[in-house]
Amino acid sequence: MGKAQIKVEGGKLVKVQLESEGDRIREVRITGDFFLHPEEMIDDLEKTLKGSKLDEDALADCVKAFIKKHEAVLLGVAPGDFAKCIVMAGESSG
Repeated sequence: MGKAQIKVEGGKLVKVQLESEGDRIREVRITGDFFLHPEEMIDDLEKTLKGSKLDEDALADCVKAFIKKHEAVLLGVAPGDFAKCIVMAGESSG
């Protein structure tokens, strides 16, 4: 299992635990001290990311689309921060 964490500008922390198969996400767990409202959306986001390619730009686009589709509010981090941390976790699992 790969793990990574980043502290983004402004001081918020994003942590990722990742299981991958090749270059695809098998399971992902995203935690940290950022805010996503409604809170249960993080579980839905993790499910949405399953099967996605470990590509930072594609993952950032996926997170942006998810936030927009569900009219969720993401505070303290950007979709690209999630993407960067997920890719880092993928690299650490090798």
